[in-house]
Amino acid sequence: MKKYWLFLLSIVVAVSVAGCGTNASSSAGEKNEKDVQTIVVGTGTQFPNICFIDDKGKLTGYDVEVVRAIDKELKDYKFEFKTMEFSNLLLSLESNKIDMIAHNMAQNAERKKKFLFNDETYNYSPLYVTVPKNRNDIHSLKDLEGKKMIVGATSNAAVYLDKYNQKHGNKIDVVYAGQGADDATTQLKTGRADATLATPFSIDFSNQALKFQQKTVGDIVINSKVYFMFNKKDEKLKSEVDQAIKKLKKDGTLKKLSTKWLGEDYTVQN
Repeated sequence: MKKYWLFLLSIVVAVSVAGCGTNASSSAGEKNEKDVQTIVVGTGTQFPNICFIDDKGKLTGYDVEVVRAIDKELKDYKFEFKTMEFSNLLLSLESNKIDMIAHNMAQNAERKKKFLFNDETYNYSPLYVTVPKNRNDIHSLKDLEGKKMIVGATSNAAVYLDKYNQKHGNKIDVVYAGQGADDATTQLKTGRADATLATPFSIDFSNQALKFQQKTVGDIVINSKVYFMFNKKDEKLKSEVDQAIKKLKKDGTLKKLSTKWLGEDYTVQN
């Protein structure tokens, strides 16, 4: 009888040990939440089709959805958005309030001195001279001599126009858009500005949303490669985001998102 109870006890111990082994294995296979690094992504809410609030109150757009696709690929990170005015993005990255910028950002010399860009572009952003639809006297930057052009204060368009003006005798009066998504459009509508630089997809969105109609004219002025931006110290994060972008290009995800949000495939240079 004693041997029988010893036999039963040995079975219970064996089962218990096996059960503990299974749980340990299961836990090891799952990503511990403490091991997942949160990445705060700075973006905006007022760039049509790129990063904006839709009619259901959801933050979305091409850049936002690309980050969400990257989030699914990189299990060691959790990407969270922090929205702000475009003019505050660079300062927030420099002061470590955010870890990354997703806002249709192009490289320029000043930005490259302070920040890190990933190597793999995820989009191209063709900028055209853009005017009210009823204007037929402007077809290029040359036609804007003596006229007023409005752009974002820290945008790549502003940097480009500054260099253009220096080279061509400062003949274009460049002014900067204030707060709000529709400031440039409002100034064009009221005649306080004659033109801006914009992408076809943002103009299409604006024309659908507003009664005031605009058009792009002439050839592409700038066809910038678009990147995410990081702090200089975040080389590892940059590298892993690059790998995720390559995968999303290869499997067609980027093309699909670009076509959905921008109207065509802007992941390749036109």
